[in-house]
Amino acid sequence: MSIEQLPLFALTRKSPLNAAISGFHEHMIHKGFTENTVNAFLYDLGILTRHLGDDRPLSQIGTKELNDFLTYLRYDRGVPCKPKSYARRVTTLKVFFGWLAEEGILPADPAAPLIHQPASAPLPEILYDDQVEKLLQATESLLHAEKPDARPHLLVILLLQTGIKKGECMGIKLSDMDTSDPQALVLYIRYSNPKMKHKERKLRLPADFGPTLRQYLAEYHPQERLFECTARNLEYVLDNAARLAGIENISFEMLRWTCAVRDYTAKMPSDKLRHKLGLSKISWQETSEKLKKLASPPL
Repeated sequence: MSIEQLPLFALTRKSPLNAAISGFHEHMIHKGFTENTVNAFLYDLGILTRHLGDDRPLSQIGTKELNDFLTYLRYDRGVPCKPKSYARRVTTLKVFFGWLAEEGILPADPAAPLIHQPASAPLPEILYDDQVEKLLQATESLLHAEKPDARPHLLVILLLQTGIKKGECMGIKLSDMDTSDPQALVLYIRYSNPKMKHKERKLRLPADFGPTLRQYLAEYHPQERLFECTARNLEYVLDNAARLAGIENISFEMLRWTCAVRDYTAKMPSDKLRHKLGLSKISWQETSEKLKKLASPPL
């Protein structure tokens, strides 16, 4: 058996770096990391092995060696390292060595003290409380219009309450909603792709979802999925709701972030909010920083 094929239980602090990377590769696949993430992490770790040597024992890689590696990336490698690439490589080190520490292969995480400086990105747009109120009033008025339409209100309260993505919204089946208890309505987010199973979750629906859902079902008669139309159709629904409420624009992403900020401000525990949004621990690092900025008081 080659060192690249060593099972996880055979890895120790004396194991060479390339054997640990092989075990980490299997770990990422087992945990359902996306193909892009797996490839990116392996590419970054490949640079590390070329810098340190692929046979370097794990016990000989400490915080100093990792900081020296980061200095090499920025100044000595001879290849420009853009801020976004640098930030990702810091993340790679933290995830890889954090995994080694969690598994007990290393007694401590040498990457924990590394300073993570993510590439700056614009803060996402959200709706303010008064805008949320105007939007809900506008869509609720359509429930009792001359030609009633429950779809805008159903869509808006669904997105504001759950923070689900556009693709998740389009994938909702009628069987994914448990409405047996009017006081505790539930939505299950499910994925057919086995690699995405870690994103599946059970979400609470607002109390007014039930009556709105019944009206919507009577008006639209969906047979299998909640929204039997294209995503573009629902984008038009949001555009029209925005105009009715006197708001410049509304999108799936804006309502998702609005939901997240409202939950963050309400002190929802981080792990619970991360799970509600269907985010990995890696994605949560950047998201939590943005939520902190969006929810912080003005200077």
